[in-house]
Amino acid sequence: MTTPPNPPRALVIRTAGTNSDAELVRAFSMAGATPHSIHLDALCEDPTLLQSYDLIGFPGGFSYGDDIASGRIKAMHARKHLLPELKAAVARGVPIIGICNGFQVLVQLGLLPGDTDDNEPTIALAQNEQGHFIDDWSVMEVNQSTNCVWTQELKSFTDPEVCRFPHAHAEGRLVLKDNYEINPNLVPLRYAQNINGSHDRIAAICDPTGLVFGLMPHPERMLDWNRHPFATRLDPKTKSGPTPGLSIFTSAVNAVKNQEAAV
Repeated sequence: MTTPPNPPRALVIRTAGTNSDAELVRAFSMAGATPHSIHLDALCEDPTLLQSYDLIGFPGGFSYGDDIASGRIKAMHARKHLLPELKAAVARGVPIIGICNGFQVLVQLGLLPGDTDDNEPTIALAQNEQGHFIDDWSVMEVNQSTNCVWTQELKSFTDPEVCRFPHAHAEGRLVLKDNYEINPNLVPLRYAQNINGSHDRIAAICDPTGLVFGLMPHPERMLDWNRHPFATRLDPKTKSGPTPGLSIFTSAVNAVKNQEAAV
């Protein structure tokens, strides 16, 4: 009898001020991975710890109180100590997700959009067009042609009534450097209505490998159908499967499992 493979191992990188790490741990667990939450300081002391993981997550929150700018201090620590190991993880096929504050960190690390060879930033997450924090739900438009491993299973959600995610941020407006044009295939998700003034309604981007994924909405806060704002009116058949939020994590976990099976 063949021994079943061990579940993929998922790393959640928390630090002072992150507040969605427990939800991210639960998301990976529900998707079939074995999650571990490790403080950034411990990883900076021993960056080789990253080599033991098949998936990596940067959770949302207000890391280090968002002093200087959202995600800036966490990104500075990660750039100094973890960037080579993070790049090596991508090279060996490890899916990486950054949600809200985690998205801001991935952008400032230069892992997103990851389509240029120089270190010059091409995108940024700036203050919302409204000039204040927003906390609501948004309909998502899913790009059917992207190679992002995190959204492959999300492509089945075509009903705007169903495909909604919560968002809560003050600096989520995606802006581009002058003369820079982002490849549409690197945009897995857009807001149906531009809730924060982002360029081209962009809610999420991935790198050219499809492994590194950053988004401002919070899929880890919509793992159960009773969290959906219109849960009682949805078709029971729809609610018999995973939520759109959970499907993001099952998509990445299944990609890792398929990759291991092919070896």
